[in-house]
Amino acid sequence: MVDVIIIGAGTAGLSAAIYVQRAGKKALVLEESTYGGQIINTADIENYPGIKHISGFDFATDLYNQAKDLGTTFAFEGVVKIENCEDEKVVYTTKNEYHAKAIIIATGMKRRELGIEREKELTGKGVSYCATCDGMFFRGKNVAVNGGGNVAVEDAEYLTRFCKRVYIIHRRDEFRADEAEVVKLDGKENLVKVMDSTVTKLNGDDRLHSIEVTDKNTGETKTLNVDALFVAIGQIPMNQIFSDIVELDERGFIKTDEECRTSAKGIYAAGDCRVKTVRQLTTAASDGAIAALNACNNL
Repeated sequence: MVDVIIIGAGTAGLSAAIYVQRAGKKALVLEESTYGGQIINTADIENYPGIKHISGFDFATDLYNQAKDLGTTFAFEGVVKIENCEDEKVVYTTKNEYHAKAIIIATGMKRRELGIEREKELTGKGVSYCATCDGMFFRGKNVAVNGGGNVAVEDAEYLTRFCKRVYIIHRRDEFRADEAEVVKLDGKENLVKVMDSTVTKLNGDDRLHSIEVTDKNTGETKTLNVDALFVAIGQIPMNQIFSDIVELDERGFIKTDEECRTSAKGIYAAGDCRVKTVRQLTTAASDGAIAALNACNNL
């Protein structure tokens, strides 16, 4: 039995752990893979107040070490089910069963896939969802990025530093990314914008060697000879295993009030997994603090 179980070790989850421990309570963080969440794949963070520049890996590692030094317990196990009993909460993982007085769900989101033929087959063989993880494997080669949000634009700018040519493919006529990120693409001589287009086919035997791109307006297709395709077309929440306990919206995000309380007493949600308008590093940290303090105050 611990005071608060936190599901997810991203920015929201780690921030929650810090605040639970500082409130004099005991936090257990359950994480399926590794600490950090999506931010660990970001090469350079420039929008966190008080920190001009820091890599996503360093930011996440600092958070993890801070939570750990305060006494947080970590178990790297996937959660498969939770029960909201009258006097306690029970969390079942792939290995164990844990009991707590409150739960904070901070599962974040996962990368959205293209959903086209051969995508899974070529993943890791030219198809990637993390430019900062795999980009250096393609130094001096032609690559493509699919997407128009902040992640896609940041990935494209990062890849231009060492790749021969970078195509950025977006289904609309303008990017959805922040203007501050978009302007970084200006003047990049090795960057080619392919707008109003989608990736419709992946070509290659053992590895990706080209992609087919279709113009949404004309239906015209063309082939781009690339050694890698980095997919950055958005993310989806990972909340289905909680749908019988807390209320979700039509897209699968957890409904909460401003205090991060869900429809189930004693269960809170923090970060990108909950219904919200702004999903930024600062709001994830804020959610973690709010959820933790409310959980501790209401034990």
